[in-house]
Amino acid sequence: MKKECLEIVRQKCENCKACALSASRTNTVFADGNPEMARLVLIGEAPGEIEDECGRPFVGRAGQLLDEFLAEAGISRDNDLYIINTVKCRPPENRVPTPEEQAACRKFLDAQIDIIKPQAIILCGATALKTFVETDRKRTISKLRGQWLTITVDGVEYPAITIFHPSYLLRNHSMEEGSPRRLMQQDLKEIKNKYLPDRNIENIFAGSHDMAMV
Repeated sequence: MKKECLEIVRQKCENCKACALSASRTNTVFADGNPEMARLVLIGEAPGEIEDECGRPFVGRAGQLLDEFLAEAGISRDNDLYIINTVKCRPPENRVPTPEEQAACRKFLDAQIDIIKPQAIILCGATALKTFVETDRKRTISKLRGQWLTITVDGVEYPAITIFHPSYLLRNHSMEEGSPRRLMQQDLKEIKNKYLPDRNIENIFAGSHDMAMV
């Protein structure tokens, strides 16, 4: 049933011209993952160039790095997550989507969450965080990441946690204690242990050294 409902939303999304991004897109980037099995929704920022070309979120360099961290934590991208973005069309030059663009796309974002009804939501990066949580100098992503919050979508409350966006980790290679990559490992392992304790997926990385080289 979820797939059928999401397909209706997808078709509406593909025909959407509510903002200027529709004029420059190659494809809408609606979602990835298994809507019937996913316990978690992961929300990113916006499609990049490669995502725009193929119509799937998180498939460029940042997406590949995210896949590595997920695999190491024992989280299956294909089965455990339903992956979406705050906007479904690529902003020019991969810039941050404007509040107006996000507002125009919000109905699709909320509909996806309403249909999936995840056990928890992962806010991937500052843009996803700001979509649901008011931030300021004292409430930045660096201070809020790793904390469990409660967000409300169409009157329904969901536990949510913020993680660093993998594009940020591409610029931060250190695996030292307290580094962004080490914090990402910790956050994903906490998510796995809390919401996917029965998942037994073989890790494809022997240790953190592999990711430190990406």
